[in-house]
Amino acid sequence: MRVITYIQAIREALQEEMERDDRVFVLGEDVRVGVMGATRGLYERFGGGRVINTPISEAGFCGVGIGAALVGKRPVVEIMYSNFMYLAFEQIINQAAKMRYMFGGQAQVPIVFRTVTGARGSGAGHHSDTVYPHLLSTPGLIQIYPSNPREAKGLLKSAIRNDNPVIFYEGATLLGARGPVPEGEYVIPIGKAEVKREGAEVTVVGVGTTVNLALSVAEKLAGEVSVEVIDPRTLVPLDMDTIMASVNKTGRLVVVEDVPPVGGLGSEIIARLMEKGQQNLPPRFKRVTRPNAHVPFSPPLEKHMLPNEGRLVAAIRGVMGRTDRP
Repeated sequence: MRVITYIQAIREALQEEMERDDRVFVLGEDVRVGVMGATRGLYERFGGGRVINTPISEAGFCGVGIGAALVGKRPVVEIMYSNFMYLAFEQIINQAAKMRYMFGGQAQVPIVFRTVTGARGSGAGHHSDTVYPHLLSTPGLIQIYPSNPREAKGLLKSAIRNDNPVIFYEGATLLGARGPVPEGEYVIPIGKAEVKREGAEVTVVGVGTTVNLALSVAEKLAGEVSVEVIDPRTLVPLDMDTIMASVNKTGRLVVVEDVPPVGGLGSEIIARLMEKGQQNLPPRFKRVTRPNAHVPFSPPLEKHMLPNEGRLVAAIRGVMGRTDRP
């Protein structure tokens, strides 16, 4: 199977969906040039009517995309960095997420908001947020965070075909990551997690960029503890059945994600497990996150605050009751 980068997989998904359905178009800042690489070449192939550069006004062009979706188009809106989504929260949260409900099902908003998310190396506070904790509590938004090129392509194609608003996160440190991607048509279903590695003693749930960290640590600890690694892939709807089945097997859970501790996916997963009958388990749940602080510009400080191998190893040993190990 051929090997391509994450960003190439995104570009292939966009091109194939634009060829398949002439209602699909792309808009955002500098999408004709393709600053991040995802839209590179699409303007030359599809023209200015379907690859539309916008002013630097996230609220404005997200609103344009929502309006286009309401009248039958299928826009893919590129928001360069997820921090910039804050400027469009009125449109995304108060309009796109609510319109089907507010109009009693008579309106649908088939729109995808693509955005690069997470710390990327000295991006500092204005370019390093992972914003999904702000949106997990918003009904009406599908949220997807692929961890490798194959899933990026298959899930983006599913997102574009979906009739609901979708937030599609692309990890900043994943854009150049390479991986096998099938040739030809395929999609990956929304709302289905994947067990990336089978294990028997500890369940580790990674999110987006931290899935590979989880797999690396699981491999390093293979002679010490049997770690099962799960990739949710879709944050909303969340596949709790797969996660619960794993935790029922292992009896232990660590969630590692590149967000502050409050309101992240780890908090939600643990709360749901407790509600669904896990109360009798010993306290064997842990989260590995950023501290509750903004991301600094300084490379050493940024590295220090992000989830890393040492902290994940310590969490896994902690739920195993092996805190005496070095």
